[in-house]
Amino acid sequence: MIWKWIYLTALLPGALTSPTPSSRPNTTAVEGPCRIYNSGRSADCLGRQLESVPWTQFPSTLEEIDLSSNKLQAVLADDFLRLPRLRILLLKFNNISQIDSEAFRNNKLLEHLDIFNNSLQEIPATALTPLLNLKQLMMSNNLYEHATLDESFSKFVHLKVLSMGGPLVRGLKKGDFQPLKNIRLNGFAIKCSSNLSYYEPGSLEVIQTMQMGFDMAIDQRPDALHHMLRDLANKTFSVIQFRNLFEFMYYMGKEEIFRGLRYVTAQQLIFHRGKFNENLLRMALMNLQVASIRNLRLQYIDFARSPTFIDSGGDSSITDLALDRLDLWYISNPDVLRFDWRFTWFNKIKHLSIQYVNFNSVPCDAWAEMADVEILDVSNNGLQDDYLFNQRCQYKGAMPNLHTFRLSTNDLTSLKDLSSLTREFQQLQELDVSDNKLGAAEKSRDCVWQKSITRFIAHHNQFESESLRCLPTTVQYLDLSHCDLDQLDMTYFEKAKNLKELLLSGNKIKFIPFKWESPSLQSLALDGNSFGVISKASFENMPRLSRLRAGNNPFHCTCELHAFVEYTTLKGKVNLTDWPENYKCYHPEAFLNTVVSKYLPGKVACDIRLVIIICVATTALVIFILMLMCYMFDLPWYTKATFQIIRAKYRAHKEKAAGEPGSFTYHAFISYSHSDADWVRDQLLPCLESNKNPYRLCIHERDFMPGRWIIDNIIDNIESSRKVIFVLSRHFVNSEWCNYELYFAQQRAMGKTFNDVILVVKEPIDPSSLPSKYCKLKKMLSTKTYLEWPQQVSQQAFFWAQLKSVLGKPTMTREGRHSVRSTASSVGGLSVIGSEMEERKAEAQLNVDKDAEPKSEIYKMNNHELSNQRHIPAVAF
Repeated sequence: MIWKWIYLTALLPGALTSPTPSSRPNTTAVEGPCRIYNSGRSADCLGRQLESVPWTQFPSTLEEIDLSSNKLQAVLADDFLRLPRLRILLLKFNNISQIDSEAFRNNKLLEHLDIFNNSLQEIPATALTPLLNLKQLMMSNNLYEHATLDESFSKFVHLKVLSMGGPLVRGLKKGDFQPLKNIRLNGFAIKCSSNLSYYEPGSLEVIQTMQMGFDMAIDQRPDALHHMLRDLANKTFSVIQFRNLFEFMYYMGKEEIFRGLRYVTAQQLIFHRGKFNENLLRMALMNLQVASIRNLRLQYIDFARSPTFIDSGGDSSITDLALDRLDLWYISNPDVLRFDWRFTWFNKIKHLSIQYVNFNSVPCDAWAEMADVEILDVSNNGLQDDYLFNQRCQYKGAMPNLHTFRLSTNDLTSLKDLSSLTREFQQLQELDVSDNKLGAAEKSRDCVWQKSITRFIAHHNQFESESLRCLPTTVQYLDLSHCDLDQLDMTYFEKAKNLKELLLSGNKIKFIPFKWESPSLQSLALDGNSFGVISKASFENMPRLSRLRAGNNPFHCTCELHAFVEYTTLKGKVNLTDWPENYKCYHPEAFLNTVVSKYLPGKVACDIRLVIIICVATTALVIFILMLMCYMFDLPWYTKATFQIIRAKYRAHKEKAAGEPGSFTYHAFISYSHSDADWVRDQLLPCLESNKNPYRLCIHERDFMPGRWIIDNIIDNIESSRKVIFVLSRHFVNSEWCNYELYFAQQRAMGKTFNDVILVVKEPIDPSSLPSKYCKLKKMLSTKTYLEWPQQVSQQAFFWAQLKSVLGKPTMTREGRHSVRSTASSVGGLSVIGSEMEERKAEAQLNVDKDAEPKSEIYKMNNHELSNQRHIPAVAF
């Protein structure tokens, strides 16, 4: 069909179609007015205001030159002499009045020459003679007065398209085209004066072409049309076009000037521009009823009523116009639709296209008259709902053969009215309502559609999400592109079980519904929307989906998107038709405008199973390490001891609040093991308490308050003592209560120095052999000077002097509450007897477990106290 448009446009001044240069890569900048590109094979000199051909700039490799729309006045012999490869030369829209006879002598490969719309006063036959490979020659709209071709044209055996003539050609003679008698063309167009003076019968008889175009007005010689049609008889054409047949006046004659149409065989007849009244149109249609022409187009015609037209009833109507297609385009007067006050001329039309006619109503009888119409196209007419649908019309049985109804580019707003109009069209399959104003929710309710509809085209409307429920659910193809949709109503898609292809491009959809169910969907377009997240879960319930277009969205480059891309591109189940150039990251900012195909996150960051495994393993390892540390550093024991301190502090606070007296103050608290009790009683106490100024010491055997908690006694007495003396031995390390006393002393010194702690090593101890819970003791033995008890008697006096020096001078202590105490040498005093002493001995011998509960001890009272016949329970250490 390319030849059709080439020769048709050749007839229109200023609108000549010419081959368009191919893509223009490899642009090469060459100094001069023209742009040389395509590796030196093409030159663009269009519209450069050139007055002569810039041949010095042209490389010898040129194959295409466009010199259109300049100010050239002549083509000289040397202009194209150095271009032996030249195949296409465009010289249209210049002011060329002369072409040198040797202008193309070295361009024997030239195939396409366009000298349309210049000022040539004669056909340049001599200059064209060397061009034996010429295939297209456009030389119409020049100033030569005769259309006679030179005999040299008979040598153009490869010629396929020829346009010639001009506004000064006043007529055609029989021998004008005789050189073409043996050349079979694809397209031939002839232009003559607007005032055709003569036409000799047989002038076009020798023309053999598939497409014939006439640009001539026969206002003065209407009978010439009859001879033209006779010259076309017994030939087969694909297209015949008449342009400006009556340019200045309406035909008022009675002669049947179209009677030659019945002898013409053509697929399509076009009347472009010109004046048509009812009489002239009726003449044409009457003859077309018996002609072999299958398609008719009336475009840009000036239609008017005939003042002398008489409606004589049924005889005046066109009732047997059997056409495959009738196009009525760009006709300003909509009366052309019922030019004889009837619509019967549509009765046997299969494809009826009425565009840019701007009719404002469809009478009820029009639907009944279009019984054979299969395709009805009323696009581009500004139709409104009430123009098209009339509630007073009876549509039942109308349009029984209609399967395609096109209503695009109108002003329709109501889906309900549209469904009411088409529900009776029993064969309707395709409905095109694109470029309207459909989609308002209030006008999209209670829709009942014909169940035969399988294609619904509604792009470029203004749909609300709720309006989707008003669409036909039987469709297999649905186009809702550019409809301002911001979300999808899944209620409709759940019902549209047969949907195979869905176009949602160019909307404002912000998210894709999760697990969207569409069992039959095969192709989906979601490009140009507003969603940033897309996952394979969205399409899991589309088992037949094979094509997806989702580019040009503001993608969030996340693991979810990466998983989707891998799922679609690697497994190949779904073909991303616009991958990868249209997929770019919008978020996060660090990846802005990054091509999604280059976004490659780590497997650890995106594999949730691997993340869970790592987290669980890490957590388990941390717990194991903590448990191991707890075991190594006796954390349970420290926790238990801390709990005892807190509980003792709490009880002390309650007792103080109850008004009980305060604690004693001692010079030192002695912490020792039961196994070292003899050394304490026999050596330590006499040395420190038997002086003139004795030290006041606290030992558990005599100074702990009977009846109180052991922990309370330990804490209170340590806090009431200025110093704490630890008698260290192997038995000390194995004593649970000594361990408590050491820990409480450490807690008392928390945040301070350990100057109040005095270490007396009774027997050598290896710090490395101490248990881990004695870490503080290890540190003190390694960093703090301690006193070591000498076994030689001669050195013991120096030991006591050192100990007293560390304790400082004894001062008067503040008396606190009285405690039960005794010494081994006091007469009538208390002595430690009973189970306590036995328990302490048993502890030393058996090295009892740390958690063994202390046994109770019984203090013997003096004779006065024994008369009371009561025992005071005590706690053993």
